[in-house]
Formats: sequence, C-alpha cells, structure tokens
Amino acid sequence: MCQLLGMNCNVPTDIVFSFTGFAHRGGRTDTHHDGWGIAFFEGSGVRHFVDHQAAVDSPIAELIKRYPIKSTNVIAHIRKATQGQVALENCHPFVRELWGRYWVFAHNGDLKEFAPILHGPFRPVGNTDSELAFCWLMQSLREEFGDTAPAMPALRAALERLVAQVAAHGTFNMMLSDGTALFTHCSTKLCYVVRKYPFVTACLSDEDLSVDFSQVTTPDDRVAIIVTEPLTTNEAWTQFAPGELIVFVDGLPQ
Repeated sequence: MCQLLGMNCNVPTDIVFSFTGFAHRGGRTDTHHDGWGIAFFEGSGVRHFVDHQAAVDSPIAELIKRYPIKSTNVIAHIRKATQGQVALENCHPFVRELWGRYWVFAHNGDLKEFAPILHGPFRPVGNTDSELAFCWLMQSLREEFGDTAPAMPALRAALERLVAQVAAHGTFNMMLSDGTALFTHCSTKLCYVVRKYPFVTACLSDEDLSVDFSQVTTPDDRVAIIVTEPLTTNEAWTQFAPGELIVFVDGLPQ
C-alpha cells in the first residue's frame, strides 16, 4: 500500500528532515515507486507538487529536500498503485475548494465496490478510488452544511460518520486538511509523534541522518508528525487504533 506523511504545527515549520527519510521509501527502502506528491499550506494558499516518477528519482523531490518551505499543515504521499494507472492525475495529494478554503487529501488503501453518485461540482480528474472518495467527502460536507463552514465539533462529528461509511468498503487510512487542522483516520496503520520542549536529537530509520531539534526550535514550538511507519529510531511513536479519527491542531492531537 501507499505511504502517508503529515505535519501539523503551532508555528510554521519545515518538513525537510522527515521528508528526506520518507522520500527514500519511494523506491529505495520500499517498493512505493508509482508517483508521489506533497502540499504545503501557507496562509490561505497551497504549494502543491506532484510527480508520477518515483520519489527517489524525482528532481522535484530533491527540490523539496533542499528548499525549507515552512508551513503549519503539510500532507505528503508516496504511491503504490492499486487502482488507476501510473499517471500525474492519479498522484496524491488531491486539492479542492470548499467554503472558500483549499482542502488537501491523501489516502492509503484499497476500496472495493465503492461507487457513490456524484452530482455536484466535485468530480475526479483521474481514475483512483482515492480521488473519488475525496470528491464524495467534499460533496457530502457541502450538502450537510451548505455555504458556511461549521464549527470544529460539528465538522469532526460529520467526518467521523462519513469516513466510517467509506472505510466500510476497505482500507481507508487518510489525511485531510483545510490549513487550520489536520484530520487523520486509521483503518490499519498510522502513528504519530509530537516534538516539543525539551527537544531531542532524532535519527532517521531510512537514512543515516540525525538532527538536534533543540538547535532549530524555540521552547514554545510543537510539531506533530503523522506517518504510516515510524520515521525515526529513537522517538516514542504512538500507534492509532483501527477505526480511530484524530484531529491535530497547533501540533497536538485533539
């Protein structure tokens, strides 16, 4: 299956360290070589990069490793195709607009006999089950709440209900963000770590690389990293329970 990486912080932070280890799973330390992508929120805008090449071979991935884009919400994905051909339009994450905000989505898993009726403006461009599920989620939220974004408790409750309906068709590990929060759901495998004061030196599991976060942060910083498989060997990663939806706000799980 695919690999997911998300970051949620209380201050704009770069994801270079985590992405460096993550990108190696796109064809070097793992077999996920059918494309990749990453999206960074900056204010109300989104920087969105996708490539149908393997992450280890992609010049765009090299750019991301060397260019420290700072963001409070990031979603990245490395693809191992189960539905849809290897093509740029099928690379996650996907982006749509709802309530005057960009929404970014990525999915790990395989959905069977999932064929919702789409009758609004949200339509897939590619032919993956993932983009179809994203469009259905956006359509369902628009139908339930109309033109006005709901408060967080109502939005979370709606997403928990809708995500459960999608997950009934198979594996639905997913990440979704509108730039204010990061919504994450686990069917089979997700884990997270929260980096906060006192910061430690972290060591990547996919490359011989470490960083002392105490040298590049302030005592007030909080950074949550959410990923399919732990990225480091010396941090305490928390596993999601199957079926669990966790919302990350300002670097903390809610």
